[in-house]
Amino acid sequence: MDIIEKTLSTIGDESRIQKQTAVRGGDINQAFYVQTERQAYFIKTNAGVPSHFFQAEAEGLQTIQQTKTIRVPSVYHYDMPEKREPAALVMEWIESGNRNDHAALGRQLAHMHKHTSNSYGYGAPTFVGQLDQPNTWAPSWVDYYRTCRLGAQLDIGISKKRMTNKRRKRMEALMSRLDQYLPAHPEASLLHGDLWGGNYMMDEHGQPVLIDPSILYGDHAFELAFTEVFGGFPADFYNHYQEVFPLPEHYEEIKPLYQLFYLLAHLNMFGESYGPAVDRILKHYTE
Repeated sequence: MDIIEKTLSTIGDESRIQKQTAVRGGDINQAFYVQTERQAYFIKTNAGVPSHFFQAEAEGLQTIQQTKTIRVPSVYHYDMPEKREPAALVMEWIESGNRNDHAALGRQLAHMHKHTSNSYGYGAPTFVGQLDQPNTWAPSWVDYYRTCRLGAQLDIGISKKRMTNKRRKRMEALMSRLDQYLPAHPEASLLHGDLWGGNYMMDEHGQPVLIDPSILYGDHAFELAFTEVFGGFPADFYNHYQEVFPLPEHYEEIKPLYQLFYLLAHLNMFGESYGPAVDRILKHYTE
């Protein structure tokens, strides 16, 4: 019995599989559309991930779903494998549509960001792409961002030899003076954590759906800054977002600092092509 049949049996669906098709997208997992006699599923599989890999995604989706602000796929099952054994994540299959309502995406994301915590960060490790993302609860957003975000990427960069001597010195200098630039106590909003154009879709009714979260609680400007890294979202998204949850007046000043984290992650995952963008931001804040 293969991993898909075994997993469907685990959740109580032993009906005949009528169709199974590989789904494109992502470079970490294998993904499949699976139609049984009972219903359709979206199933991700992987044989080489840590035990909490699918757990982190599933719990992120469930946390967002509990806010009742924006649609996410329902989670039916996830494995926590030992010794990197084959594992699966089973979710609701959502048909994509042709109509894109980016105004609704902006409004609904802003309402999601209105769900807050008393602390910053998250109480369990997650992932940014294939990279481990350590998390802890912190009383200060600056402390969390310095340690769990920039500091974690600095450590990875050192281990992968992505940190030149000058780049490392600038990183360390920036981290030491981070409280000069970032707010210590913004609202601790529930954030998707990896919101780029590939991590949302529109369903058959043209309504937004968030996928592949890496959740945390933090400054909502951090989320919006990432949406602008690779070309940005349509104007309707930003206009309707700000009608619900305006960005701070200093957003343009701090935006590069928030984009730095994601650029560092891409530098560490994909190499030096992201180095110049990282260096420009570091130079701007340290010289």
